This record gives sequence, structure tokens and C-alpha cells, in this order.
Amino acid sequence: MSSTVIITVACLSLIAFLAAVILYFVAQKFKVFEDPRIDDVQAILPAANCGGCGFAGCRNLAEALVKAETFEGLTCPVGGASVMDQVAKILGKEPPVVEPKVAVLRCNGSPEFRARTSIYEGVPDCRIAHNLFQGETDCSYGCFGLGDCVRACAFEAIYISTETGLPVISDEKCVSCGACVKACPRKLIELRKKAKKDRKIYVACSNCDKGGPARRACKVACIACLKCQKVCEFDAIKIENNLAYIDATKCTFCRKCVTECPTGSILEINFPPRKPKVEVQAETVNA
Repeated sequence: MSSTVIITVACLSLIAFLAAVILYFVAQKFKVFEDPRIDDVQAILPAANCGGCGFAGCRNLAEALVKAETFEGLTCPVGGASVMDQVAKILGKEPPVVEPKVAVLRCNGSPEFRARTSIYEGVPDCRIAHNLFQGETDCSYGCFGLGDCVRACAFEAIYISTETGLPVISDEKCVSCGACVKACPRKLIELRKKAKKDRKIYVACSNCDKGGPARRACKVACIACLKCQKVCEFDAIKIENNLAYIDATKCTFCRKCVTECPTGSILEINFPPRKPKVEVQAETVNA
């Protein structure tokens, strides 16, 4: 072997050694310490990466949970209270109060109630249809039924009913991640407080037109008649922008508003059948 080759190999080896030393010291100088608890917290999270927590993924949420002094404003909607209790135990922090929620569709405009006035033959996408026209009916607030919410749901909790053409949300499968809420271009899906036995009372309408036009567009539209607000004894109902809204945190499920609503726009879900009223006639007693 010639001396030239030996010198070349030696020089390259020396350069490689010096480069390795430099890289080592640079790595030590600029290394970022990562709390090992982040991996522990991430292992507990459901790995859905749905974004319902407000972060891009479960890893980002885990980092925020470890760095935060308290859990205020931080929660995993998919994992719920059980997951957050485990996270709190690992981090030695007070577990947050997680209020379970469920998605509801604030539209009940099936073909039975909304007459079709046009036919849409474009791309089956709600956002595209919303940007093109008001819809196949005279209601410019209602659901298109083209399935953007179905495609957005990673938990198969939504499907389009073949009878009504509207999305149906499963209380059992819904994890309140909020993906369907973001997907709906008309903001018809809302996350509401989940009650015992999955009972719900809400206004299944989003039409902000005045009573006459709203009722002509849909038979079960809210006409802002104020009857539900007047009959509610718990200040749970407000009328804003020609539309009634029921506050789920104040509603006591007395169902007086459901009975009073003249159009049937207020729905009661998962309640037992109402008992028929029995009229008692007073007997005439002759002295």
C-alpha cells in the first residue's frame, strides 16, 4: 500500500473523528429536554388524534398537560373522565371536572316537512353545495344531507337516514370530539350536555327567518312565538334572532315547552311515553 493511500485514509479518519466530536458537543449544547412523563401521558390517551381537544394530536395534548399547572381548559373528550383521572394521577394534579357531551342536529327538515323545490346534481359535498345555492328546499338554513359530517366522524357515530335524508347521531358511539361540528358548513350540529339515560330536549331548527317565511319553508320550523319561553319556569329558553334556544345546563326536562310549541320544532328524545290525561268528572250528589 502506498504512502499516499495511508495518508489519505488517516486524514479522512481524523476529519471524521473531529466531526463526530464537534457534533457531540453541539448536540449536548442544544439538546432539548423532554419530560419523560409526556410518553406516559400519551400512552394513556386514546390515540384518536381527532383534534377535539383543540390540539393537532394526542402528543400535543400530552405535552400541554404535562407543562400546565392546572387542567383548566385541557381535556380529552374522547377519553372522558376516566382517562383524565389517570392522567391526573400520573402528574399528581387535581383531576378536572369533565362534563360529558353529545352531538345533536339542529334541523328536523325531512321531506315530510320541507317541500323540495329544486334538484341538486352536483358533487355530493355539503360545503360545495352551500357555496353554490340555498339548497333543494326553500329553507336556506337546513341540512343538505350530503354527508360531510359522516365522513368527518372517525368513530362511525353518524349515518344518513334513508327515510329522512338527515344525519342520525348515535349517543353510544359519539365521543363529542367536535369533528362533525367543524365539518358542517351551516353550523347545524351542536355539542350539548349529556344527561342521564341520554335524554335531550332541544330546538331542532336553525331557521332565523321570521315566523311566516320560516313556516312556509318548513312545517316544523321555529317561528319565535315566545310560547316556550313564557312557559319555562327555569329561564332555560331564550329567543334570539327569531330562533328559540334551550340552555341544556338550565333545562330540568319538565317538557312544558315541548307541549306548548305549536310547530313541533322542540324535540324530546329518549323519554318514556307520556301518560294520557284522565278527565275526572265530578259526581252530583243529591242531598
